[in-house]
Amino acid sequence: MARTSFAALIGAVVLAGIAAAGAPTPVHAQVIGVSWSNFQEVRWKTDEAAIKAAIAAGGGTYVSADAQSSAAKQIGDIEALIARGAKALIVLAQDANAIRPAIEKAINEGIPVVGYDRLIEMKDVLYITFDNKEVGRIQAREVFKVKPDGNYVFIKGSSADPNADFLFSGQMEVVGDAIKSGKVKNVGEAYTDGWLPANAQRNMEQFLTANRNKVDAVVASNDGTAGGAIAALAAQGMAGSVPVSGQDGDHAALNRVALGTQTVSVWKDARLLGRTAGEQAMTLAKGTKLAALQGTRSWADGPRKVAMTSILLTPVPITKDNLGVVIQAGWVNKDVVCRGVKPGTAKACN
Repeated sequence: MARTSFAALIGAVVLAGIAAAGAPTPVHAQVIGVSWSNFQEVRWKTDEAAIKAAIAAGGGTYVSADAQSSAAKQIGDIEALIARGAKALIVLAQDANAIRPAIEKAINEGIPVVGYDRLIEMKDVLYITFDNKEVGRIQAREVFKVKPDGNYVFIKGSSADPNADFLFSGQMEVVGDAIKSGKVKNVGEAYTDGWLPANAQRNMEQFLTANRNKVDAVVASNDGTAGGAIAALAAQGMAGSVPVSGQDGDHAALNRVALGTQTVSVWKDARLLGRTAGEQAMTLAKGTKLAALQGTRSWADGPRKVAMTSILLTPVPITKDNLGVVIQAGWVNKDVVCRGVKPGTAKACN
């Protein structure tokens, strides 16, 4: 008994700063540890609610930590979640390569790991995400419909996130031939450190300066980077005249789609993603082996071509023509989407 109490005391000390949801963990509950790369992004709050609900429905307890965009902190967070007694981990990786030792520690201790939305390319990790190459294809396809020629800028995601390259690969599948033929000219391409809108805005400002504002289209890889790019365009009086892509269905981005300053936001219903991750983590925590999970498939499209067990969900393009889809689905309120929209300019706002 004394040994158990001492271990609990050590766990409490190690976990200072980790946010646990609800009351103290019941003795027999399955603890699911969730490590967020940067919980300050609005997007993750929706994911968290769905994960929490799925874990609670399965009889488990949710415990989380926010790495605050630091891979070093995320390593410590994951180790602390292990010390807390997590029976499974859900990890949104800040830098998958940098945090690999902590993931290996979990796996070596028999703790299943779910790589959430961002690739952690290890055969013993369950990879759950939306089909990111398809997201990239949709982004480029919708921009290309509006502007099938001219000067393109590509505002990519974080270089530390494999999703950035998956997205860009999908984008190139759509516009690559047009670039080779000269119909489309790539006049600017850059990663966005940390996916931060401010960094995307700086990149976009530099591309506008370098090209004397002769930019005809922007393929931005998520709604945050799209917002940064649009801010730079707005400063030059160009917002709304240059098609811009994004993804995630962020509320601000959906409002920009209604206003006409953003062309598309590829909707990845975070409620579905979070629920799936929470349910699968609970199943793994209760002893089901990775190979025995239902609804998975083998996936080996990562940089190292590691064969992984995966669940890839289907994304949906949201443009001004079908904004009603996200409103009817309860993803966002109509007044949020339609704020500042002139009557008659967006069907969903009529």
